[in-house]
Amino acid sequence: MTIAERDIMGGLAKGLLVIETFTADRPRQSIAEVAATSGLDRATARRCLLTLAHQGYADYDGKFFALTPRVLRLGSACLATMPLPQMVQPLLDEISDRMGESSSVAILDGDEIVYVARAAQRKVMSIALMPGSRLPAYCTSMGRVMLAALPEAEPILRQRPLPARTPHTLTDVNAILSELARIRAQGYALIDQEVEIGLRSIAIPLVNMRNKVVAALNFGLPVRGEAVDDLVATYLPPMLRIQAELKRVLR
Repeated sequence: MTIAERDIMGGLAKGLLVIETFTADRPRQSIAEVAATSGLDRATARRCLLTLAHQGYADYDGKFFALTPRVLRLGSACLATMPLPQMVQPLLDEISDRMGESSSVAILDGDEIVYVARAAQRKVMSIALMPGSRLPAYCTSMGRVMLAALPEAEPILRQRPLPARTPHTLTDVNAILSELARIRAQGYALIDQEVEIGLRSIAIPLVNMRNKVVAALNFGLPVRGEAVDDLVATYLPPMLRIQAELKRVLR
């Protein structure tokens, strides 16, 4: 459906753009920082930020702005209306209890993954992961299996710089594209300490009845003594059973 330009509310669009400038790396920002990140002029950025503060979506200390928990209402409303989290959560709880490891389901949003369900057995990352959390797609197992399913992933990978989160992170686009081809052929992704030192993960795509990839499922694992390839024999079979079960009901 094509929406006419005259039907677009510019102020709302700019306000949403301002909200999206706040990330885990930029939790507190000045007007100048928001203007630079959003591409808006300072006056527009200022009005948007002050409006968010007035409505309770941001705190303002006279210099810096920070989003408040009220913003979570926007994401919570979306998650509450999505059938996927409700369908996968019981399966995640069961498989995590049985395997003794944390499992998650995420969807792809541009060049990031968004967690929609999680069953945590232990803390495997320095940051707390929960529904709504975001991580870059290029270096995560769930991100890579979903990127591998796209007709063309290269434009997404070239949108912005790909920083090395650890010494093991693949940052060369061509190298990542080669890895995506391998993932596409084998049906799963393995990540060995590319997101964070001490963390490994294995992920598979979740497909619907039409064989379209709609999400990804993973296990996040601490580095132990076993070889990374040994994770496949242990964790892939139970993940594939969930994949097959969900394929029958995902539309």
